[in-house]
Amino acid sequence: MARRLLGVLLFWLGSIPAWATMDIHVVALFKDRAVVMVDGKRHILRTGEASPEGVKLVSADSAGAVFEYRGKRLERQLDGRVRAAVKKRDTGDDVLVYRDSAGMFLTVGSINGLPVKFLVDTGATSVAMNSGQARRLGIDFHVDGDPTYVSTASDVVKAYRVKLDIVKVGSIQLRNVTGVVLEGAQPTEVLLGMTYLSRVEIINKGDRLILRRKY
Repeated sequence: MARRLLGVLLFWLGSIPAWATMDIHVVALFKDRAVVMVDGKRHILRTGEASPEGVKLVSADSAGAVFEYRGKRLERQLDGRVRAAVKKRDTGDDVLVYRDSAGMFLTVGSINGLPVKFLVDTGATSVAMNSGQARRLGIDFHVDGDPTYVSTASDVVKAYRVKLDIVKVGSIQLRNVTGVVLEGAQPTEVLLGMTYLSRVEIINKGDRLILRRKY
């Protein structure tokens, strides 16, 4: 009897398609591009590209993404998951940022509609970027910025205080966010500092941060 039950159990488990247990988590969405966690591993996929696990991005825009895995198509919205073929509720207000192998919280968002790679830094008083990053984003800090000086880990450098029209991470978009542009090549990543973070709720889960709209 026990052998028969074991055989039935093994048959039932074997009948579950592989895609049903695949864990897909959408971190950020852009036109024809998506940042996705596949079984805990972070990938940036463009339309037509597949992750090492075989999850292919078919299409993506700000409303959602379509993936293909082993012949099955999965439609997901931001912060949605697929696990055991059960669709979880998507509030649309939470953004998950995962810790990378170096212990940093990196995510993808946008400033004034242009894509940006952010380093979440609660120790930074403002959203901060170097002068090259500002030029790429079309920020004329010499004309529109207010000259100031900021302290970095190694020096005091000249900077410009600017007003960013829109800063967006995941589904959370904030307007009129104060930023600073530092002369030179530092910081190497745009810092998502407290002028943005103070306006959202931050929940630290150890391996990930949850950013939640306050109101």
